[in-house]
Amino acid sequence: MISYPNRHCTVELQALPSRIGQVRRIVSAQLRYWHLDALIDRASLGVTELLSNVHRHAQPDKTCTVEIELLLDRLTVSVHDHDPRMPVVDDAEPLATCGRGLAMVAAMSESWGVRPDGESGKVVWFTLPTAVVAAPSRRARRPVQEKTARRFAEVGSSTDGLRPDHAPARSAVAG
Repeated sequence: MISYPNRHCTVELQALPSRIGQVRRIVSAQLRYWHLDALIDRASLGVTELLSNVHRHAQPDKTCTVEIELLLDRLTVSVHDHDPRMPVVDDAEPLATCGRGLAMVAAMSESWGVRPDGESGKVVWFTLPTAVVAAPSRRARRPVQEKTARRFAEVGSSTDGLRPDHAPARSAVAG
């Protein structure tokens, strides 16, 4: 089930690898709809990490809910699962192939955390600031130098007499 009231989006799913990609696309589309394109990469990375943790660790099932909510100047992304065990952030070994997900979420987000959700699970969340980046100031405009355009007949011919001085550029690629 997907709901899109105002500035809130909820997706319920099984945290399976194929579904994680679908949720990433839903999050991206929703952020584009809210004109928050600058947050897409970080939100997608964070939700992927949280859903991967559900897929890898959650018991008794992989059912979860992803929620994104925009309040004032902050986007909150949260994942609720049915496993009451709290995640543990460990220092991953240098050659380890896993164990860095929550550290990445912490590094790329404004804040993150975990809270119990009754006796039946937990919610892992992170926030991203939505502060609008100021548009770069426009450069001072230079005055335009007026040049009169030469007519086709005024274009001089080259030394071989077959082509004009300024022949149009041609592509070297066939087709």
